Amino acid sequence: MLRRKKAVVLGSGGIALALLPGAEALAHTLAGRAGPASGLDELLGVGIPIVLAAALYALGLCRLQAHSVRGRRTWMSRALAFGAGLGFLWVALLSALDAWSTELFSAHMVQHELLMLGAAPLLVLGRPLPVFLWAFTGAGRATLIAFAQQPAAGRFWRGLRSAGIAWLCHALTLWLWHVPRLFNAVLLSRSVHNLQHLTFLLSALVFWAALFEERRRERQGAAMLYLFTTTVHTSVLGALITFAGHPWYSAYLQAARHWGLTALEDQQLGGLVMWVPGSLVYVGVALVLLARWIGASERTAESRKPAV
Repeated sequence: MLRRKKAVVLGSGGIALALLPGAEALAHTLAGRAGPASGLDELLGVGIPIVLAAALYALGLCRLQAHSVRGRRTWMSRALAFGAGLGFLWVALLSALDAWSTELFSAHMVQHELLMLGAAPLLVLGRPLPVFLWAFTGAGRATLIAFAQQPAAGRFWRGLRSAGIAWLCHALTLWLWHVPRLFNAVLLSRSVHNLQHLTFLLSALVFWAALFEERRRERQGAAMLYLFTTTVHTSVLGALITFAGHPWYSAYLQAARHWGLTALEDQQLGGLVMWVPGSLVYVGVALVLLARWIGASERTAESRKPAV
């Protein structure tokens, strides 16, 4: 079944709107589009990696627990988070939602929000890398650790975990893929289609990993700043999509009618999905960080009070 993908916008709403007329005309000329993926293709491309990740995590966690009795409750909560993240991946990419997203732009937006705001932060909270290492034998684990300790690998990883770089990568990915011209490229090629999902997930993983790293470094102020600015730019994109005077994505002009919606109504609903629930997630995480920050400050102040 054809998957008509949306594509993302960079820079500002003015740039995106300027690209719309040309993209509209291009979409009307599309005669051949990316062919449907079979159930076997989906299983091999998505289902098997999800199951493999779950198996590696379970094996690594068992070995990790066998070598240490400390922090078992913490690791079990992380395992639950990781499992929930894999569950979000399954729902987004292997459930009926994936089929609905080929006909409804709004369903497509729900799919992407599940990837970036559901699966990604939960997978990061699961701290999978050290667990995956324990899934390998002693020699294999030593080889992977030695590779990770190489200077080039260390610099690359530190760069990715830099909150500023992670924020920029996530923002560029989100906006660029909503440019209608790139959306039409997704329609023409399954490779580009798959790349869209992959870059959404990877950029979100990097973003949340860097954000939680700021939290661990007790830099809650910086973490909240990145959350606030992400809330702003995603809300702007959602508002632009919601209040557009005409449909941006021609691929949904006919399909939405089967659901009793016009293409513009479908687009407005999709914009609201990005705008409202998406903003609530970022704001909610920021409030949790703020509450913990205030609580830590109060405990520090109490500890410094002289005994009476």
